[in-house]
Amino acid sequence: MTLTEKKIGDRLYPRPVRFFKQIGSTNDVTSEWLKHGGESGSIVVADEQVSGRGRLGRVWHTPAGTALIVSVILRPRSEDLSQITMLGALAISDTIRNWGIQHVGIKWPNDVQINGLKVSGILPEVVWENEQLVGVVLGMGINVRIDFTGTELMNSAVSIEPVLGRPIDRLDLLEDVLKRIDYWFARLGQDELFDAWKKQLVTIGQHVRLQSAGYEVAGLAQAVDKDGALLIRRADGLVERVIAGDIALG
Repeated sequence: MTLTEKKIGDRLYPRPVRFFKQIGSTNDVTSEWLKHGGESGSIVVADEQVSGRGRLGRVWHTPAGTALIVSVILRPRSEDLSQITMLGALAISDTIRNWGIQHVGIKWPNDVQINGLKVSGILPEVVWENEQLVGVVLGMGINVRIDFTGTELMNSAVSIEPVLGRPIDRLDLLEDVLKRIDYWFARLGQDELFDAWKKQLVTIGQHVRLQSAGYEVAGLAQAVDKDGALLIRRADGLVERVIAGDIALG
């Protein structure tokens, strides 16, 4: 189904919705909406995103009609900010699993995988004003029908439709993801959310190599703490706590 603001608005009423056929970044537009009073749960959806942001400042282009691209306004307590990434990953992982797809997991901290291949990424961005928390923009991209054949990502990324073996309606996917976001947002700050996220992590117990801004650490991914940081035991026995970075197994 072709996405339109009317179709999305009718299905999700009374949730506030803004839709763009093409956009630079849904997170940018949503951040401005948040600053000007956008209520929690409001969403910005795009059919095509030409300059979306990934981790470490990467730029991502998502072709029209191939993915679900959405940013959600959330207004959590400041003490619960560390669980927003967990919330987003869980909502997507839950939805995909509920659709009957097996071998779904979360690669620390925020990539959702099917059979070890990335199907979705999450980018939360916190908005402050005069040291006061305004809210959070939770950006999500889910590969629906992107064809990675013959690309540099063919061995690391996957879309939902080829795994399911049938076409899916992105509006159905959006509705289900938002239901899970609402579910977990109501449990923000609780052990239930952290425990569910931790249970779905595929990184724990693996030997990993992590890079972040010129820094590198390798060792055993031993555990995660309540703030979502990864604890890596190096070969010399020291345990390092890392909060972000690119991680590879081995």
